[in-house]
Amino acid sequence: MNTRPSPTGPTGHAPTLARDVFVTGANGFIGRALMKRYRELGSRVRGMDVRADPEWDVVAGDIGEAGSWQRHARGCDLVINTAAIVSNSAPPELYRRITVGGVRQAIDAAVAGGAGRFLHISSCGAYGWHHPADAAETCPITTLSGNSYQDAKAASEHPALAAHACGEMSCTIVRPGDVYGAGSRPWVLIPLDLIRKGMFLLPAHGRGVFSPIYIDDLADGIALAASLDAGAGQIFNLTGGQGVASAEFFSHHMRWAGKSGPPRSFSTGTAIRVAELVRWGSKLVGKPTEANRQSMLMLSKAESFSIDKARRLLGYEPKVDLAEGMRRTEQQLRAQGLLS
Repeated sequence: MNTRPSPTGPTGHAPTLARDVFVTGANGFIGRALMKRYRELGSRVRGMDVRADPEWDVVAGDIGEAGSWQRHARGCDLVINTAAIVSNSAPPELYRRITVGGVRQAIDAAVAGGAGRFLHISSCGAYGWHHPADAAETCPITTLSGNSYQDAKAASEHPALAAHACGEMSCTIVRPGDVYGAGSRPWVLIPLDLIRKGMFLLPAHGRGVFSPIYIDDLADGIALAASLDAGAGQIFNLTGGQGVASAEFFSHHMRWAGKSGPPRSFSTGTAIRVAELVRWGSKLVGKPTEANRQSMLMLSKAESFSIDKARRLLGYEPKVDLAEGMRRTEQQLRAQGLLS
């Protein structure tokens, strides 16, 4: 039984959803949300990840290498690639092999399996640190930002665009904003842990622009982009429709952790110096951390992104505003025993 209505296209009619869906990175936050969403809509779902999960028909595999996992996509109408390195501190080779190289392996699985559509999850991070206000999909992306995550996401789009251009596979690219919900490591779980430890801080005096999108809205947008003919060969930004100050976004985490007031914030230069001290200290004791220069720069962005194209071609409209998204996130965290 569907627990959420089917998304509708620009004409108000529900798109033709795939009967069989294969998801890479199926155990991750976005991957699992998509599997749940398509299962609710009546599709058969399966996938791959580093670890198998028989309950969800997920097989183990390495997205960076050809392997038996690719055969698991046979007969699927739609292949969605969510597999990527989500970090600002991983080794460069890992981004190249997984985030970029894995796209080609996933396309090979889609082609061999007879899929009609391949959808790749990129990121609005592909625009880099500096971009116009309300950046649209026609704005340049970058592989020269110096941030391995952003540069890898930008480069990861090329295999999908090339496959579509040569007629090998009908491809669609989605660039999500800052995806949040109870299972989001970068925007919920890691910040909450750092706040509890008294180690969380924001650059740009907390005025950096965040582009949040609640996970349910992202799942709806992806279902539209993957199902409508208007999505073939296209790139879509998907956000909640407006930017918010980072201090406003993370004030919810402060309350969840029992802290009063907004998060501590500094000038970007000071925040970078503090974060780098934390990084070196963590390195000395052998504990990895996401506190570093790159994270501070990411949280100091000054502009958001346009979703006009998704609205026009897909009929996409975010339904969950920040207050409601944070209410749902808190409710789920409490149900999972992650909040006292």
